[in-house]
Amino acid sequence: MSRKAIDECMRKSVEKYLEDLRGAAPGALHELFIGAAEKPLLDVVLRQAGGNQSRAAEWLGINRNTLHRKLVAHGLLP
Repeated sequence: MSRKAIDECMRKSVEKYLEDLRGAAPGALHELFIGAAEKPLLDVVLRQAGGNQSRAAEWLGINRNTLHRKLVAHGLLP
């Protein structure tokens, strides 16, 4: 999937979310959508890396400690 396809998927999701609000004012959209995208991203990448957090962090372009903190925050680690 290309970056353009991912962008289009996210665009449609945001538009649908706002449409479903039926004129109600949205709140904390950034947190909502970043969180919604981040958890499955971390989960899939960690599984593809065979559970190796150092490798997953490298693939994600983030520090291993940052990855670990995010995994705990999203309930992906005990």
